[in-house]
Amino acid sequence: MAYIIGEIGQNHNGSIDIAKLIIDVVTRPVEDELFGNTLKNMDAVKLTKRDLEYELSASQMKRPYDSPHSFGKTYGEHRSYLELDDYQHQDIYNYAKEKGLDFIETLCAPSCIKMLNLFTPDKLKVASRDLTNLPLLEAMAETNIPMILSTGMAGEKELDDALNVIEKHHKEIAILHCVSQYPTEYKNVNLKTISYLKKKYSDYTIGYSDHTIGIATPIAAVAMGAEIIEKHITLDRNMKGTDQAGSLSIDGIKRMMRDIRNLEASFGKETIQIEESVTSARHKLERSIATNKTIKKGSVINKEDIHLLSPGDGIKWIDKNLVIGKTLIKDLPKDEIIYPSNLQ
Repeated sequence: MAYIIGEIGQNHNGSIDIAKLIIDVVTRPVEDELFGNTLKNMDAVKLTKRDLEYELSASQMKRPYDSPHSFGKTYGEHRSYLELDDYQHQDIYNYAKEKGLDFIETLCAPSCIKMLNLFTPDKLKVASRDLTNLPLLEAMAETNIPMILSTGMAGEKELDDALNVIEKHHKEIAILHCVSQYPTEYKNVNLKTISYLKKKYSDYTIGYSDHTIGIATPIAAVAMGAEIIEKHITLDRNMKGTDQAGSLSIDGIKRMMRDIRNLEASFGKETIQIEESVTSARHKLERSIATNKTIKKGSVINKEDIHLLSPGDGIKWIDKNLVIGKTLIKDLPKDEIIYPSNLQ
């Protein structure tokens, strides 16, 4: 069963209360009304921790930021507004754990690791932009916490360099195919990368971090063998914030989880078989040997006397030798099923 991560990211808009409300949504039961089933919901939520001293150049932090999604006059003020402190992260971590969720942190600077003195996330995430930030990867790997890597800006060399650094400390690593285009155009998704990664990097858990609009590609990714799915989530896609419109809101979260879990249930096993669930359909719709004319008691049945009609609870054509050459023990009108009890 795929491990599904709801990425809160900065969609909390600087509020721990909004973050907790998103967690509440994630932990709602996933109901499949068609068959009356309650399905497994998301496995984890994820936050991002930045140290603004290691984020952007001084000039970039001071540049005016007048976007409709801005939370400050400069980009630095905007980023500062959205940044939760270590204790707020701990508060949200505790809330998620109380709700039965795993908790994942994306760390964006080595200095952020001090936060782990307060709590231990289940996994650490390396954002696509930091896959080449080898000092950060080294510091994160030294914690021995399982790590997830996104490849949104990387080729094989960059990925291999990152793996070499982390594996000096541990090998609990997952690799997520990702495209760092927001939102990602469907023509650029290239889900076949998942198959490639599963072959080339078979020692690792392979998944997919999605930035498309909608739920089609993460569902398809699970069908292609992704073992982890990461998707941005929010309360309302119309909320202020650059990531909101590309995220899943309440209904989208439910639909994605419903469809992924139902898809997983449909995988079955590598065989062909008659499912018990189709028994009634077989009896109703398949065809059985029947009379094509009125046949009197004592008549010997010939091939010219029979054809096939529903229901399918009689003798199949493959077993026509059980009918042809046999004697009827009762009159049968045209177009009636010939059951074994009718024959001698």
